[in-house]
Amino acid sequence: MYIVLKFFLKLVETLFPGYFALVMATGALSISSFFLGFEMLAEMLLYFNIAAYTVLLTMTILRVVLYPKRIINDLSSHAIGSGFFTAVAATCVLGSQLILVADSYAFAFYLWGFALFLWFLIMYSFFTLVIVQRDTPTLSEGINGAWLIAAVATQAVSILGTLLVPAVGSGHEIILFTTVCFYFLGCMLYLNIITLIFYRFTFLKLESSAFTPPYWINMGAVAITSLAGATLIQHAESWSFLTEITPFLKGFTLFFWAAGTWWIPLLFILAFWRHIIRRHPVTYEPALWAMVFPLAMYTASTWELAIALETPFLQAIPRMMFYIASIAWCFVFIGFVHHLYIRTAAYYRAARMQKRV
Repeated sequence: MYIVLKFFLKLVETLFPGYFALVMATGALSISSFFLGFEMLAEMLLYFNIAAYTVLLTMTILRVVLYPKRIINDLSSHAIGSGFFTAVAATCVLGSQLILVADSYAFAFYLWGFALFLWFLIMYSFFTLVIVQRDTPTLSEGINGAWLIAAVATQAVSILGTLLVPAVGSGHEIILFTTVCFYFLGCMLYLNIITLIFYRFTFLKLESSAFTPPYWINMGAVAITSLAGATLIQHAESWSFLTEITPFLKGFTLFFWAAGTWWIPLLFILAFWRHIIRRHPVTYEPALWAMVFPLAMYTASTWELAIALETPFLQAIPRMMFYIASIAWCFVFIGFVHHLYIRTAAYYRAARMQKRV
């Protein structure tokens, strides 16, 4: 029992800040499944996500209490600090799952409130810590696709808030005003950060080892932005101001969807360059969930965009992308289980050897 507890605490101490991307990827795939009519699969993924979110949240709370210095060090890191935004996005994705897949609004309200709290806490803590640092890394060392999770988290807050509107009586205009502001704030964050990333791609040397899975968020961030816009468009009748700006929202949402679509071939080409031409090994790492999420989110966003813009011919794209996202999720999940098994077995072997000594 002592060995199990010690191993669990070791996992807590070394927990990757961006591990909530597992919940994000699973939730996006669940929502895509529901949109495409695979309701049983959507429900199964929902139950899995509830369990995964509960475990990760518990581990994160324990990490804050037991290892606060590790939390601060990770949060102030240019390389991995932005991974904390996955907690915000995962909270909202789970809430959206509950509404869309289970038609349950009660707990989703609490998740939205919790997500807002996390958003303010992480947003201003992370950017304050990286700004006031005395020794800052170079652009090539400090910037990566994970920074765009700040935009993803912001758009996730917008989506969940908008989905809650039908269950709200008075005051729904305040919620919609908030979600519209978060939508535009998420757009601003994406445009600012993607400029730095594109500059890093095109003018600074990119090693195959540096092209990590979080760079897929280049596409995932605009995919969730498209979904946020499409969700606002579909709820436009709930607020007169939203109706007035609907033409603008349609154009802006299509703009971001087109940008996300442009990224997909380039990301696949760069992945081919990394693993086939440069022969970089394919091994499991927690950041791989940041690759699955964009694929699943693009599927969901394209489906909803087709409805919002009344362009049903676009629904052929998510019908194809769904299977790509599903295969990616299965491969990464198998890698996750294998990684956890190997790590557990190695720890127990080391503990037995130490006990013998």
